[in-house]
Amino acid sequence: MAGQVWAVSSLGGYLYSRQLSNVLRMAVQPLVKFRQFADVHDISQQGKKKGDTFTWDVVSDVATAGAVLTETNTMPETNITITQGTLTITEAGNSVPYSGKLDNLSKFPVEDIIKKALKNDAVKAFDRLAWTQFNQCLLRASSTDTATSGPVVGFTTNGTASGTNSAAYNFGHAKAIVDYMKERNIPAYIADDYYAIAWPTTLRTFKTNLETIHQYSDTGFNLIMNGEIGRYENVRYIEQTNIVKGVSTDGVAGTAWANGKSDWIFFFGNDTVAEAIAVPEEMRGKIPTDYGRSKGIAWYYLGGFGIVHTLAGNCRILKWDATS
Repeated sequence: MAGQVWAVSSLGGYLYSRQLSNVLRMAVQPLVKFRQFADVHDISQQGKKKGDTFTWDVVSDVATAGAVLTETNTMPETNITITQGTLTITEAGNSVPYSGKLDNLSKFPVEDIIKKALKNDAVKAFDRLAWTQFNQCLLRASSTDTATSGPVVGFTTNGTASGTNSAAYNFGHAKAIVDYMKERNIPAYIADDYYAIAWPTTLRTFKTNLETIHQYSDTGFNLIMNGEIGRYENVRYIEQTNIVKGVSTDGVAGTAWANGKSDWIFFFGNDTVAEAIAVPEEMRGKIPTDYGRSKGIAWYYLGGFGIVHTLAGNCRILKWDATS
């Protein structure tokens, strides 16, 4: 059987060693970073038996803005348009089988060890599912800096960056991006603030700049999201390591940016990605077979993620990006 067995040390035999300490140490894993910003729709009751497609309505602004009225004229009339967003409900999961012999002879509880490892795996899987939808955003920003221009940002609305991004992300870029988001009337995620997610090294130059320019130190400010590290120019920054660096289509394998001076950052306001849950994630035990000699544990989930706004005029997510 594939999985955990007593006969192979690295697959289970090490779980009882005379030299092993009484403290079992697991690999440290981060919690979800992207998934926490998805709007959850629990369809576990009303959604079952109704197919694998979940839809939601997106309502536009009025076509013609209101204005001052003239007493003798009739009230102007306008309209709104309604479009539908969709996502597909899919299954996700992973499992670790193990032998009855391993369970009986191991010094440590095999089930608990496997559950922790599967929990870490599920965290990464959910962030990849959410990130895949974030990565479909149409708004892209890239550096067009030159030796004399200083921090300059170029913007596109077709889902493709306009430049190779030849500079490390810094406070000048931060100001340009938040101004662009505000002037597009992208609603803030919380209070007046947007959020941004990136790798720690992507933000290193930026954080070093801030040490001598500005630091948020209001005693009333609380870090309320997983990975949140601070705030600057109405953007709260979050560090993550669940999704790989560089250009990637699946969040697992990536190709580094051409110049290596920066990496992707996602900026966003409210109403970003929808998550529809038909069966919430759960641990499941395999029904023992072969007279109790073959066992297993799995995590299972039935649901899906979908980017909410697919029209450039309504986009809520912007990606600091590069052509290569």
